[in-house]
Amino acid sequence: MAATDIARQAGEGCRTVPLAGHVGFDSLPDQLVNQSISQGFCFNILCVGETGLGKSTLMDTLFNTKFEGEPATHTQPGVQLQSNTYDLQESNVGLKLTIVSTVGFGDQINKEDSYRPIVEFIDAQFEAYLQEELKIRRLLHNYHDSRIHACLYFIAPTGHSLKSLDLVTMKKLDSKVNVIPVIAKSDAISKSELTKFKIKITSELVSNGVQIYQFPTDDEAHLPFAVIGSTEELKIGNKMVKVRQYPWGTVQVENEAHCDFVKLREMLIRVNMEDLREQTHSRHYELYRRCKLEEMGFKDTDPDSKPFSLQETYEAKRNEFLGELQKKEEEMRQMFVQRVKEKEAELKEAEKELHEKFDRLKKLHQDEKKKLEDKKKSLDDEVNAFKQRKTAAELLQSQGSQAGGSQTLKRDKEKKNLGFL
Repeated sequence: MAATDIARQAGEGCRTVPLAGHVGFDSLPDQLVNQSISQGFCFNILCVGETGLGKSTLMDTLFNTKFEGEPATHTQPGVQLQSNTYDLQESNVGLKLTIVSTVGFGDQINKEDSYRPIVEFIDAQFEAYLQEELKIRRLLHNYHDSRIHACLYFIAPTGHSLKSLDLVTMKKLDSKVNVIPVIAKSDAISKSELTKFKIKITSELVSNGVQIYQFPTDDEAHLPFAVIGSTEELKIGNKMVKVRQYPWGTVQVENEAHCDFVKLREMLIRVNMEDLREQTHSRHYELYRRCKLEEMGFKDTDPDSKPFSLQETYEAKRNEFLGELQKKEEEMRQMFVQRVKEKEAELKEAEKELHEKFDRLKKLHQDEKKKLEDKKKSLDDEVNAFKQRKTAAELLQSQGSQAGGSQTLKRDKEKKNLGFL
């Protein structure tokens, strides 16, 4: 019998029995509170909006402090995400707060892919958490959870309608993060225009299928929150309040008649922070985890709707991987053999060309040698003929000299006989 069947039968057969006295497990909630306080909490906020909408100022106002961060430059060709983590302490509760801002969002001429770096950043945090979960030795209790729990999407106070950039970005983000739309610098438009603007925004979000975060409490009338941020304080009555001063008057940030800042802080931090964390884990992260595991081949059931064990999945994926590896090895081997054959053919062709060239050069050399030999023979014949002619000439000259000498002696003898000598 499978373990799941045993567990199911055990749950169905569970009986309620009375206790004869106090045991003590009613202190479990207190134990959880103490454990949570000792471990501390983390909360990660993503601020998305165009430059100049007061994102940093609103964060300072929400947490009643001045966050020291590096000043952002807006000269990048694309959207850059800048993350800063701070340790906050209130009473005996510690909070590790991470604020992620989108530097350069909406600054580009072509805003078509402005959402892409934001989606990639959110997925990267999910992937890091998934990799930690898949480790054999997990340290999730000490792991710094960087998953985004809330996305404050800042809308420019135009008073007309949402920009296409806003609609596209929120639509791409709504399945990955808890999107909370806020109208930034809401004191820039009148109260009547603000009411119409809120209705217009809500209608456009619904008609475009954008799923924003649903607060568990019934305060949807304030969505989207019209907020004002300011760290400037002014004494009004007997207390110091945060304000924005104008020539025509003063706007109080924490006055609910002036804006929804107090409602946003209450809904975001004081009431629903844990729900935002839970929604991030149980909804958005689970969706990402399921898709990734399905891509890796993991399933809950086999084709017969029976439980699918992790070992079977591992073995199936391992065999599939080994098969693909063997197939690739065979393809590489065939490719190598083919390349060797091609190289051998190239070498044989080159060798053939070299032999042909050698034969041509050899024949040319032989022809040249024969010509030289013929020329040498011709020259030798001419030299021999010349020598023969020279010898004959010398012989004739010698014979001529001898004949001349004999004739002279004969004439002298004749003259002597005649008495001339």
